[in-house]
Amino acid sequence: MKFKNNRRALAAACLVAGLGVSPLAGATNGYFPHGYGIKAKGMGGASTAMADDALGGATNPAKMVFVGSRLDLGLELFSPHRDAERSAVGFGGLLEGKVSSDKTVFWVPEVGYNRMLNPNLSVGVTVYGNGGMNTTYPQGPFQCTPDGGVTIVPGNALCGGGSLGVDLSQLVVAPTVAWKAAPQHALGASLLLGYQMFKAFGVQAFDNAQQSSAPGSVTNNGYDSSTGVGLRIGYMGQIGSNLSVGAAWSSKVNMGKLDKYKGLFAGGGDFDIPSNWSLGVAFKPAADLTLALDYQRINYSGVASVSNSSQIQQQLGSPGGPGFGWQDVDVVKLGLAWQMNPQWTLRAGYNRGDNPVRARDVTFNILAPGVMKSHYTAGFTWAMGPSSELSGALMVAPRQTVTGASILAGTETIGMKQYSVGLGWSMKF
Repeated sequence: MKFKNNRRALAAACLVAGLGVSPLAGATNGYFPHGYGIKAKGMGGASTAMADDALGGATNPAKMVFVGSRLDLGLELFSPHRDAERSAVGFGGLLEGKVSSDKTVFWVPEVGYNRMLNPNLSVGVTVYGNGGMNTTYPQGPFQCTPDGGVTIVPGNALCGGGSLGVDLSQLVVAPTVAWKAAPQHALGASLLLGYQMFKAFGVQAFDNAQQSSAPGSVTNNGYDSSTGVGLRIGYMGQIGSNLSVGAAWSSKVNMGKLDKYKGLFAGGGDFDIPSNWSLGVAFKPAADLTLALDYQRINYSGVASVSNSSQIQQQLGSPGGPGFGWQDVDVVKLGLAWQMNPQWTLRAGYNRGDNPVRARDVTFNILAPGVMKSHYTAGFTWAMGPSSELSGALMVAPRQTVTGASILAGTETIGMKQYSVGLGWSMKF
């Protein structure tokens, strides 16, 4: 019977993993989600020192040996609202206008599976996604002069033809092993197997020999994909009965080049997943109350196509060429969990991250307005029985904007606000 239950659990995990390759968006801390796992999402994303789900491959691999044998399935409805506006004084209003991205609903799945081989050793797998560079702007009211001012034609916000936008989805499958080096101290490691899909459209104004090192490989080429490998390692320790600490580090996931867009991304189509690390502490001032605090650093500066300034005077796609100009991000995640009774646990949290987008790079970031800072969260878990539970999480992120000088004319403002709601089911075995 135990074998059959485990086989069903693995089948369910594979189903959710298949959903993970569908387009998604999660631009909260740059283009990383504010948290991984429905429980963590209800606590502002705090999870580095929390051992309550099997999503350790996305957060801290060491915690897997503390969570027992279990399966965690989650699905989040994520709703970002993005817009861009240009005021082009002195150009007769031709380039002025405001547009909002049409796509505002995305489904974000995740899965974690863990198996205890003995009390001191566990193996498992986590499947999770990044994303959030997904925008689809209608053409809008903009009037452009592609031949230097002689002819006026309708165009989108970047003076290309038709709709404007990009779609990036990143799926990571993380096989994980964790080992207790001492009764209350563990080490863990996850192999990060990355897969990403990307497309861009409506960027025709930059698809020429003057702007790009590879004309024809800038826009409107459909989806391209690439794979890559990285590593996450972690430590978790339980100090007494009321304090736990954790630390985790993830290498850059070196992805293969997106050849269809080698004329857009610096380095001939390079687009890696940045390295990141986190520190966490969880404290129980009372038996039914847990306070958790995480600090995370996301190193966007290690990925040239993301961090290089859009003002660099080189062709798109060239080595060291222009990028989105994103800076590194520091994130603080604060969460609280209150076990109201044996069946119900309530959660609340706050996530505060830096805005990676600077005013000087506002034009390129019409495509990817990852400008969010504050996120307010709440959640719950209902223990339906001794071996199963249902969890939910809600996130609200107030509108944030960045304004700067346009590379076309005048001044531009990009903005975003976000909402999400998620449900997760867990089974212990």
